[in-house]
Amino acid sequence: MTASARLLIVGPQGSGKGTQGVRIAESCGIPVVSTGDIFRANIKEGTPLGQQVTAVLDKGDLVPDELTSEIVRDRLSQDDAADGFLLDGYPRNSAQVAHLDAFLAGRGESLDAVILLDVSRDESIQRLKLRAAEQGRSDDTDEAIAHRLDIYEHETAPILEVYGPRGIVDRIDGIGSLDEITERIFAALAARGLRLAA
Repeated sequence: MTASARLLIVGPQGSGKGTQGVRIAESCGIPVVSTGDIFRANIKEGTPLGQQVTAVLDKGDLVPDELTSEIVRDRLSQDDAADGFLLDGYPRNSAQVAHLDAFLAGRGESLDAVILLDVSRDESIQRLKLRAAEQGRSDDTDEAIAHRLDIYEHETAPILEVYGPRGIVDRIDGIGSLDEITERIFAALAARGLRLAA
């Protein structure tokens, strides 16, 4: 257990970020801050934001930076995130990295680690197709999947070029059982002095 852990989990769609993020956050006693969850909650509730997000996602596009950053800043300002958090789905590009850096610097904070779940494009596509079949998700069409992976490769993957020189990126092999992958993540975080209860 650690007094504070400010973490970011990164990986292509279908890499298992959501599942692993929950496991890590529970072990650290910190909240998962997932833009996808925030957006889906608004969609389910039929809010104006939810309607905007639905229109964007149905095209396979991503929600605009300004709106996303505003929502994340608000979430990180809540009491349960005071001692740490795990970000999933944000920042997804260099502009959002700058937004997050400025916000954290204003609080005298910075990220402790960036967990990169490493899976191939082919593996991501197969997992997303399986998820679409199981869950009937309208945003997991073949075209939308390919489009979102393209966006990840061109916009999100480059944020690792920003975080890499800071020495905070842990590249984790994303192939294997859930437990095997979790153990790899915990080992990497423990090596940074972050104590997690398995």
